[in-house]
Amino acid sequence: MKDISDLNQPSLVDRSLAAVWHPCTQMKHHESFPLVGISKGKGAWLYDEQGNALLDCISSWWTNLFGHSNPQINQAIIDQLEKIEHVMLAGFTHAPVVELSEKLSALTGGNLGHSFYASDGASAVEIALKMSHHFWQLKGKPQKKKFVCLENGYHGETLGALAVTDVAIFREAYGSLLQDVFTVASPDARKANIGESAEQVAQHAASELEQLLQREHKQIAAIIIEPLVQCAGQMAMYSPEYLRLARDLCNRYEVHLIADEIAVGCGRSGRFFACEHAGIWPDFLTLSKGISGGYLPLSLCLTSDSIYRAFYSDQTQQGFLHSHSYTGNPLACAAALACLKIFKTEHVLEKNSLRSQDLANAFTWAKADSRIEHWRQQGMILAFDVKTSAIKNPSLFAREMFANGLTQGILIRPIGNTIYVMPPYILSADETKQMGAAVQSALEKTLA
Repeated sequence: MKDISDLNQPSLVDRSLAAVWHPCTQMKHHESFPLVGISKGKGAWLYDEQGNALLDCISSWWTNLFGHSNPQINQAIIDQLEKIEHVMLAGFTHAPVVELSEKLSALTGGNLGHSFYASDGASAVEIALKMSHHFWQLKGKPQKKKFVCLENGYHGETLGALAVTDVAIFREAYGSLLQDVFTVASPDARKANIGESAEQVAQHAASELEQLLQREHKQIAAIIIEPLVQCAGQMAMYSPEYLRLARDLCNRYEVHLIADEIAVGCGRSGRFFACEHAGIWPDFLTLSKGISGGYLPLSLCLTSDSIYRAFYSDQTQQGFLHSHSYTGNPLACAAALACLKIFKTEHVLEKNSLRSQDLANAFTWAKADSRIEHWRQQGMILAFDVKTSAIKNPSLFAREMFANGLTQGILIRPIGNTIYVMPPYILSADETKQMGAAVQSALEKTLA
């Protein structure tokens, strides 16, 4: 029974609006659009303060792979709590970080055998950028210090990561703080002309990259790429051919290839690493988000033995000079190990091939809707664009779609006019069908 004294108490939402500055949010918008107070999560569902259930269609910002309050991950964290919750990784080590590093190396076939840890995706990108820059200094090529990124790419919001992010709103706000970089064409398959394939779009984009490297390779340290899907860039998807061509060009011109798999790694693309679709390995590969199953902040940068060896010396200043207080946190590593165990014991990648077909079936209606274009899917990511001609107020579309999704019992977060779903890997066929129908209903209400 509710205590009568609670009646005059502000709600969780009211308290949050008064005290919490929410990320990537214009707080004034919450005067008219809902902030949702979540009390618990179970499986693929979130529950608000009133007990209403929301199907988590976007894995809580692409992190939650195996459901909320997963018993196996819960138990792994509890077991680790009984041993050690945290210890600095400078001068110390512990079993979870060693075991996780070994397992990740094995997943790359030993091609990327060294893991450097941080807490969030942007920090992992910073590590890759700094490590590449420092490598070339150690090799007597200090002029190689510039970076190449793809148009419409996103790699995080710290200053180094933001420099290689090509999103207009961030450039406008923080451009004066950022290092100059080279930006080349995205291989986004939506660019295809009539009769042109995704592979041909990739080849054209790679040709532009080649022209840049021919001119500027002596001052370029690395190119950074989101393999197969530029997620924050409106889920732009492209052919693996671009990765193969980029790898060959980087080899030819002595430029590092950084694969940002923070969003597309950990099985999201259909393979554990998206780079596997192209049969290539980068010089640096970053992971975060799903690596801990959405439980605890954890990120890392995987790299090769040749990179690692360049820093191996008697001189401290030749070591990689980077650290975080919570680097390689044992609890986060334990959560990640539990996730890797689930991948193996429950044959997740094999089952996801069936789930991805369920996902496609749930959104066949979108293929037939004349207001929709560029229906696309890569593994457990499905997206489509609503034609701007069908949208009455483009500046409000994403927020209205989000709000209407809540009334249909789903959490979705469109990017501009792009609607996408990236659900946990545990949805049943019925839940997937329910998700597709709810997205359709929310869209009809938004466009009405």
